[in-house]
Amino acid sequence: MKSLIVYCSSHGTTEKVVGLLSENLVGEVLSVDLKREKTIFDVKDFDTVIIGGSIHAGQIQRRIKKFIQNHHEELLEKELGLFLVCMRDGEMAIDQFNNAFPQELRKNSVVMGLFGGEFLVSKMNFFERQVVKKVDGITKDQSKLDLNAIKEFTSRLNNLKSLV
Repeated sequence: MKSLIVYCSSHGTTEKVVGLLSENLVGEVLSVDLKREKTIFDVKDFDTVIIGGSIHAGQIQRRIKKFIQNHHEELLEKELGLFLVCMRDGEMAIDQFNNAFPQELRKNSVVMGLFGGEFLVSKMNFFERQVVKKVDGITKDQSKLDLNAIKEFTSRLNNLKSLV
């Protein structure tokens, strides 16, 4: 089984999550950061497609949205996993997830995950630091990654693969 993970990582948290997913998924895994990498791939070559990103100013990255638009029909035919890295929890996190991914993809996905997040103030530019300070009162690095949610996500995907 071949899995593709497409994601965008601004400060490294989503990349860290993708590393954990890649380490724990069964089979061949290709991970592509749409923001940095120019890896050429064809979605048709993969059994499973996992899409993830992080929330900045209430929105998932534009490149994730564009990837979903460009491959929407193909994605509906795949074993699909969706995940979001964000510092919000509860209803607000669910709202951000629902806003990030189209309803049709959410309905067709076999696994979805909210993985918590990090404020890596040390990696932010001046503007980002000011926004995070004003909106959340955060002035130093903080982590709320949910390692159990990441482990559960990969476990559910691996169980589905073992049934095939």
